[in-house]
Amino acid sequence: MIHFVGAGSGAPDLITVRGAKLMEEADVIIYAGSLVNPQLLDLAKEGADIHDSAKMTLEQVLDVMKAAESKGLTTVRLHTGDPCLYGAIREQMDKLDELGISYDYTPGVSSFCGAASALNAEYTLPNVSQSVIITRMEGRTPVPDGEKMRLMASHGCSMVIFLSTGLLEQLQDELIAGGAYTKDTPAAIVYKATWPDQKVMHCTVGTLAKTAAENGVTRTALVCVGGFLGDAYDRSKLYDPTFTTGYREATK
Repeated sequence: MIHFVGAGSGAPDLITVRGAKLMEEADVIIYAGSLVNPQLLDLAKEGADIHDSAKMTLEQVLDVMKAAESKGLTTVRLHTGDPCLYGAIREQMDKLDELGISYDYTPGVSSFCGAASALNAEYTLPNVSQSVIITRMEGRTPVPDGEKMRLMASHGCSMVIFLSTGLLEQLQDELIAGGAYTKDTPAAIVYKATWPDQKVMHCTVGTLAKTAAENGVTRTALVCVGGFLGDAYDRSKLYDPTFTTGYREATK
């Protein structure tokens, strides 16, 4: 059995209880060493066979899985955050389907949630934004034509931008070109959210590149953009005494 497990956003105690139990039971662990906190490997039992997938191809990962299955062993494939975002798990699952190997998937705390925690922020504020766009800049890996950054930015939603710290000059231009943001729109760079060396840098869209350069940040960071980082928003109707819900009547 192959267990895909989300490692959480960085802090080792942010893995789920289920994920930790699977780690403790695994005979083989294949972890994304470029991003997963190595402290999570302390959960591994003595004698577990551990592989760092940062140095492996898809074919090599599958070879380890197949070898473990042939011996009746249990494998954990440990991905950063929640692997449904930029985790490249679909291609692994499809190959396992072809091979007739069973698997399941345990979600984790995504780094976009970890970034909100680091910022003490809420992405969905009344009369500011009720939608969150999670996306990335186009680099060596292309994005579909309909998902170019300026098109995503044109909505003015709260945005969390992955895998783009090395492209901040271009990112600034694209965000402003969308028309909904200006160079003064609030932004933030969150380096290694929830890790011990986490760093939070508040800035604006127009100072993203400058802020990253001044702080020596070149990778492992998320960019957050939007009015949710400002001070103005409306009170939620959920707890408004003048608003009737299915659980209580409004008071005058």
